[in-house]
Amino acid sequence: MVTPAIATSESRLRVAFVVPLQGPTGIYGPSCLACGELATEQLNAHDGIAGREVELVVVDAGRQPEVVAAEVDALVTSGAVEAVAGWHISAVRQAITRRIGGRVVYAYAAMHEGRDDTPGVFMLGERPINQLLPAAHWMREELGVRRWAVVGNDYVFPRVTGATARLALRDTASQVVSETYVPLGTRDFDGVLESLRGEQADGVIMLLMGQDAVHFNRQFARQGLDDRLARLSPAVEENTLLGGGADAHRGLYAAAAYFDGLDTVESHELATDYHRRFGPWAPALNAVGESCYEAIWFLGRLGRRCGGVGMDAIAGFESGTFYDGPRGLMRLDGNLLDQDVYLAKADGMQFRVEEQIARTS
Repeated sequence: MVTPAIATSESRLRVAFVVPLQGPTGIYGPSCLACGELATEQLNAHDGIAGREVELVVVDAGRQPEVVAAEVDALVTSGAVEAVAGWHISAVRQAITRRIGGRVVYAYAAMHEGRDDTPGVFMLGERPINQLLPAAHWMREELGVRRWAVVGNDYVFPRVTGATARLALRDTASQVVSETYVPLGTRDFDGVLESLRGEQADGVIMLLMGQDAVHFNRQFARQGLDDRLARLSPAVEENTLLGGGADAHRGLYAAAAYFDGLDTVESHELATDYHRRFGPWAPALNAVGESCYEAIWFLGRLGRRCGGVGMDAIAGFESGTFYDGPRGLMRLDGNLLDQDVYLAKADGMQFRVEEQIARTS
């Protein structure tokens, strides 16, 4: 129903909300859906997007990238949606941009490997330069972790991020000593863990997604590797901790722009609204879900600044724009978003924030 604050002369603005509902990353789905719903309700309680009521059209990003991209393409081509947003792996993003790049605005919420210059794409998540690399520096200085083994899924984000870490750390007191990549959906990590036993490493950079990370963490702890190897991940979040159980996370650290236990005024406001809306049994409020919230609100800010979210309307949107959100102060640098990033230590099935490791520039 159109709220009184929204002009009734305009049709709804439908957004393809591309989030995983199955597969290894399906573990994030409930959090994504709840946060997207909350953001949409909040926008519609005011002026929607540029005076139009917002409606999310959910697309399951947990399928093969080309299948997801074909569905998004069909929605865009038919005019059923006018923008795209959501959290999904970068292989899905690349398949989508090949199909619809330059035709509609695309608010990509996930952490990512770096710049994507496709017209209309806004990269809203963390990236190695302000997430993984500062975290590795902190762990070297505070914990003495200098030699890293990379274990990741075999697609573009883990491979590019692993290569970035290897090159960036090469001339420092830290280094990457090995890289191993496994298919999405891997459940048995015996071979990987056996290799880690023989590595001269102090820590593991985990670039595993969703349920794969759950299986890895359980088996890692079960084999006693948490006695001597720290773990660092840019992707592990509260759902992963819940899936792994309390005993699977000793020595596990995560770097992200948002944690449920982040003690800031901005994060507290979101947490209050979220739990008031969905109650005590709500899906975990985490970095992945919150990034979806950010993406929908970003479209709202874009519409307010430009008068719409069409490609012609956003042509004058300026780099350097600052705004506040649950992550704090954020700044748009071209189509990339700078944001504060924190390092947190797993404490059973929750995170304890240790330190802010990157600040909005």
